[in-house]
Amino acid sequence: MTLTIGKIELKFSVFSIILYLVLVAILISLGFWQLGRAEQKAGFLERERESEKKGLFTLKPDLKVDLSVARYRKIKLTGHYDAKHQYLIDNQIINGQVGYFVMTPFKIKGLNKTVLVNRGWVKLNKDRRVLPDVTIVNLKTTITGRINHFPVVGIRLKGAETPTKNWPSVVQVVNSDVLSEKLAYPLYPFQVELDHSLKDGYIRIWKEKSTMPAEKHTAYAVQWFGLALTLTVLFIGISRTTNDRTI
Repeated sequence: MTLTIGKIELKFSVFSIILYLVLVAILISLGFWQLGRAEQKAGFLERERESEKKGLFTLKPDLKVDLSVARYRKIKLTGHYDAKHQYLIDNQIINGQVGYFVMTPFKIKGLNKTVLVNRGWVKLNKDRRVLPDVTIVNLKTTITGRINHFPVVGIRLKGAETPTKNWPSVVQVVNSDVLSEKLAYPLYPFQVELDHSLKDGYIRIWKEKSTMPAEKHTAYAVQWFGLALTLTVLFIGISRTTNDRTI
């Protein structure tokens, strides 16, 4: 196939055009996807900053917590730990080492409701059958922490939300409904990350902010658009230099 534009003659095959259009469409779509992510991240970071400025979050008996609003809010709770029924969230990596997040139910005084408190990270034993000692000294206490969604995993396998039968119970994916069924009492659909200054906790490296700023998403978008432009220039350049054959 030949296309003449002024004194410029371009030669290409139908296959090369289709391949070019498909690749350019993919690159451009990736660019717009990153722009969309940048807009979402900018809004999310703004909500983070607003949450940091607000005071303590208060739980009320009939309050349905909107995690998009409550996330990263500081909270203070009085009650007691259910030390006999704790969860170990498997496959959590800290500083390149595999371990567990220790999730302990905390029954809130005056609300008769329970929230899972993330007491931090403990290292996995060489023998997986030997679970870490997660004993709690002070059962009745007042804690402070930060509201957050449950830990997430990259690949979710079938049955990952099903906890083991023993206590402490090991589970890979936190589903508050599934875990509350095993406990036989309801749980809030979020965790409280225990404050670093409090005892009865383990290694606590809570992420302070989102890992990737909005500007980085925008930079990625520019890269994708740049690749689309480069591909276009190359396609035209190759077509111009092949006047005696078809690519």
